[in-house]
Amino acid sequence: MYTDPIADFLTRIRNAQQAKHKIVEIPASKLKQEITKVLHDQGYIRRYKFVDAKPQGVIKIALKYNKENKRPAISKLLRYSKPGLRKYAKASEMPNVLNGLGIAIVSTPQGVMTGKEAKAQNVGGEVLCFIH
Repeated sequence: MYTDPIADFLTRIRNAQQAKHKIVEIPASKLKQEITKVLHDQGYIRRYKFVDAKPQGVIKIALKYNKENKRPAISKLLRYSKPGLRKYAKASEMPNVLNGLGIAIVSTPQGVMTGKEAKAQNVGGEVLCFIH
């Protein structure tokens, strides 16, 4: 049993990329589905599918790789806010990942979005992870 489902989500993607898998299956939750949508919208994954299986459901993610050198589109997945130490940021204090080359995924009252979107909408929230 794992205590941090978001860290498990990120670790499954990280491990699948290291093993050069094309598809990874992850147990579903609403938060993980929203993070998956953000990853797809930002171009880090090829496509995704939500499968409603009993009792929990599964998220199938098709990973994206560079055609020339076969490197994954995601070079790093870093969990920022953890269950033991939650980290929040105001809209004015949103972190800048790799000078704008990466993204911060933020859980806000308006939903899960990137740090840039949260800053544009002037909302703060819990900074879940960094991706670059």
